[in-house]
Amino acid sequence: MRVVTFGELLLRLAPEGHLRFLQEPRLEATFGGGEANVGVSLAEFGAQSVYVTRLPENDIAQAAINQLRSFGVDTTKIARGGDRMGIYFLEKGAAQRPSKVIYDRAHSAIAQAKPGTFDWDAILDGADWFHFSGITPALSDDAAQITREALAAARAHGVRVSCDINYRANLWSREKAGAVMRPMMEYVDLFIGGAEDAEQELGITPPASEVLEDGLTHAGYESVAQQLIDTYGFQAVACTLRESISASDNNWGAMLYTGNQAYYSRKYAIHIVDRVGGGDSFSAGLIYALLDGRQPQDAVEFAVAAGVLKHSIEGDYNRITVQEAERLVRTGGNGRVSR
Repeated sequence: MRVVTFGELLLRLAPEGHLRFLQEPRLEATFGGGEANVGVSLAEFGAQSVYVTRLPENDIAQAAINQLRSFGVDTTKIARGGDRMGIYFLEKGAAQRPSKVIYDRAHSAIAQAKPGTFDWDAILDGADWFHFSGITPALSDDAAQITREALAAARAHGVRVSCDINYRANLWSREKAGAVMRPMMEYVDLFIGGAEDAEQELGITPPASEVLEDGLTHAGYESVAQQLIDTYGFQAVACTLRESISASDNNWGAMLYTGNQAYYSRKYAIHIVDRVGGGDSFSAGLIYALLDGRQPQDAVEFAVAAGVLKHSIEGDYNRITVQEAERLVRTGGNGRVSR
């Protein structure tokens, strides 16, 4: 299976452990970004993973590329140019103190890329799947146009498409997001996103009777998913179901909806080491499972297990195998030493 992902690769700077920003002067430098996280997970699962972005010609960007290569990700389609990588600063929360993220990504190389930068026909020729998120089109008008170019090429080459909608209010308004993203939805086969994202960007709302204080009823999630399928023609809709007890402990599961049929995963009680990339790992697990021909219930169980394990791993990237995710599905995660 050959999967192409497209988005921004970021430098991640974070204090050690659960220290606060500059509680000590050192920040650990790693890399990440939604679509890169998906690409790394897929490579770890054994897929042929191709990552597309634009990065400047400097040592930091080269280090980021080298790390992707170390996971087996194909980086040959990355364009070079521009002045800087985007950066995000992460302060991991604990107990009742929430995590914090500060972005410094204005005028990044990918945000300043121009239409025509990528030969999408060549990149997507022979691909089985293309994945993007709602973050990339929000970076600039040109980035949105480049995304549209990719989607048109995917359609022309018969490539299945997934979108993690990922609304970010600090990048654009609801009105701008809706105007840009709604036309793109006609190209999407698998929609990944929560009910709040669907409302913010696509104007889909659940019945008021199904709205709870901390989320929706199952009927509410299914109503949103069916409305999305009816409106945009998606083949399937997936959303993670996170119950936040504290910054350190969550309950986590997911729903996969295929049109008049909802499949719910097991719910896991997870103690969080690093939650960044958990949703991306779910997306990667779902893409892999569907391309592997797994049935919907098996696919959502595998995807959730991949996301659960990511919460136990430092950094953006999910460093697990197919066998580890499958073991979690079988055992439920008793934490015993594997010998």
